[in-house]
Amino acid sequence: MSQPILAISYFFHLVATVVWLGGLLVLSVWVFPEAQKQLRAHPARYQLVNRLRKRFTPWANFSLVILIASGMFQMSADQQYLGMLNFSNSWSRALLWKHIAMLGMLVCSLTLQYGLAPRLERVSLLIQHQQGNEDQWERLHGQEIRLAWLNMFFGFMILGLTAWMTSL
Repeated sequence: MSQPILAISYFFHLVATVVWLGGLLVLSVWVFPEAQKQLRAHPARYQLVNRLRKRFTPWANFSLVILIASGMFQMSADQQYLGMLNFSNSWSRALLWKHIAMLGMLVCSLTLQYGLAPRLERVSLLIQHQQGNEDQWERLHGQEIRLAWLNMFFGFMILGLTAWMTSL
């Protein structure tokens, strides 16, 4: 494997990691709580959260594609990779856990994107037209935040496993 190609792969992999995990962290730790505090009973809160979600989702999806493609490329280039379903060394076992965590992130993301987001959008529109239930929105948004935190947990688990694999 050519060193410049591998370096480019690492670069895009790191950028995609920063976009995905950084975006989740910023939204979950700072933006959503602050929006709740400042706009608690204001209709603009629903609009703001929906717009942020719509802006972040394409970036997160593109990052996921980059992470999978560059990760598979890097995995096949690593000397410790022994082949598919061969877990006879510590590196391969850590890689298995990394892939399980990645699946967890994927399930969280798909649930957020195709399960909760459309329902939140619908309830938000109803609230804007004085026909929605704010308690329902709060419940759905609470689920969204919990899934985002679970997604971040999986992401940081992947980072920890990557650090472990690098040390081997």
